[in-house]
Amino acid sequence: MSKDFTVSAGDPVDEKVRVAAARGLALAAEAVLSEANDKVPIEEGTLQRSGRTSADAGSLRAVISYDTPYAVRQHEDMTLHHDGGRSAKWLEHALASNQEMVRRIIADAIKGAL
Repeated sequence: MSKDFTVSAGDPVDEKVRVAAARGLALAAEAVLSEANDKVPIEEGTLQRSGRTSADAGSLRAVISYDTPYAVRQHEDMTLHHDGGRSAKWLEHALASNQEMVRRIIADAIKGAL
C-alpha cells in the first residue's frame, strides 16, 4: 500500500534546480512519513517500522509505503478499531493535512540552491 505525490517543473529544468527539487521531495516524503507514523495503527510496531520512502530524481516523484500483508486493510477498513490517536487512513490524512509543509520543504530546498 502506498501513496505518492509528484512535483511538476517546466521543461527544460536547470539541473541545479532539479537536484534541489529532488532533495526537497525526498525530505518532504520523510516528513510526511513521520507525521503518518504518529497515527499509524500500532500493536507491536511492525506496521509502523515497515514505513519507507523513496524518491526518483528523474521523474521528481516520491513514494511513501508500508509493507506488511495487512497494511492496505488497516489503512482502508474504516470499521476497524484502533488505540487512541491511531486511525485508518493515516497516510492519506498525513499527506492531505501537510500539503503546505510539503510545498515549503521543496521550495526551501530549491531556494537554497539558487
